[in-house]
Amino acid sequence: MKPQRKRRPRTLVAGSAIVSGALLLTACGSNGSSRPSGAAPMAASPTTTGAGGVTCGKAATVPASGSTAQEFAMQFWIKNYMRACPGTRINYEGNGSGAGQTDFLNGRTAFAGSDAALSATQITQSRSVCSNGGRAVHLPMLGGPIAIAYNLPGVSKLILDAPTLAKVFDSQITKWNDPAIAKLNPGTKLPSTSIKASHRSDSSGTTDNFTSYLSAAAPGAWRHGHNKEWQAKGGQSAKGSSGLAEQVKKTAGAIGYVELSYAIARNIPSVAIATGATAPVDASVFTASKAIAGAEVAGADGDLVLRLDYATKAPGAYPIALVTYEIVCDKGNRPATWSATKAFLTYLAGAKGQEDLSFQGYATLPATIVDKVRSKIDSLS
Repeated sequence: MKPQRKRRPRTLVAGSAIVSGALLLTACGSNGSSRPSGAAPMAASPTTTGAGGVTCGKAATVPASGSTAQEFAMQFWIKNYMRACPGTRINYEGNGSGAGQTDFLNGRTAFAGSDAALSATQITQSRSVCSNGGRAVHLPMLGGPIAIAYNLPGVSKLILDAPTLAKVFDSQITKWNDPAIAKLNPGTKLPSTSIKASHRSDSSGTTDNFTSYLSAAAPGAWRHGHNKEWQAKGGQSAKGSSGLAEQVKKTAGAIGYVELSYAIARNIPSVAIATGATAPVDASVFTASKAIAGAEVAGADGDLVLRLDYATKAPGAYPIALVTYEIVCDKGNRPATWSATKAFLTYLAGAKGQEDLSFQGYATLPATIVDKVRSKIDSLS
């Protein structure tokens, strides 16, 4: 079952959208330069109360970039936050998780949006951006299903499983009427159309999560592990979630992986996944939330990196899900913009920021995780 949307977000330009005109956020590097390692400890952040009781930090313009998976959520968040706190402007560029991580680690942004965690090497690199002995930490802020969108005229319902998906995206299954697909779809007339598997051309947390699912649920069929960069040969590519969704939409025989919100916005059907449960599971915010409910905190030293169970067989749990993080310094954030950044992050994790995300195509995080995020934000400096 697909969620009903109160209003459909405007389509974003792939890989280069500056969300909502101005999205204010600046923490660990507002002017494109690295923070001096010997910066003095910052004073407590001044705050005021805006419309609706929203806490507003000191007025500033905050740059951020990264995940295209969270662009629709960012549109929603920024519009509402800037209405409550008009002195703050938040500039969020949806350029992909990999580019967002790079921007943050080079001191160009206050925080990064990413659907994949930083590596140990990147965490070490972050110490040169975060002053006072700080390092980057991950704040899980929202979840969502990765829909397997397809364009197959005449086929309105399609079921696939992890081994079959692995072979489709690895160019081992190349026709839509392949016996492996037909076996999963008895009674469905499948055409002999060639399969045009589509993947992201840019460094993408969505790619990392999708290939993590294939690795966990079909280890015998998927030979490429997981990575933000696409590793398998063949197929066609497109930049950003928007670009990939457009490619599937216009190409007969295409199949690709995009966040559910992008499939909904373009009215593209998505695959139901046979997980080994009693019935195949459709992609929805509700089924993804059920899968994400089993996530465990895997980060060390108070970091909130989550471990998802991609191989879940729980009834009604959609296994191809992701969690998007906001990556920020645990201490040593830039004084000029930290007050505004912290206030914005507090809003995102608060009841007002979280309450209507299902209408944007996103899944809720477990309450125990959200409580940890709120506590972590309070401790940041």
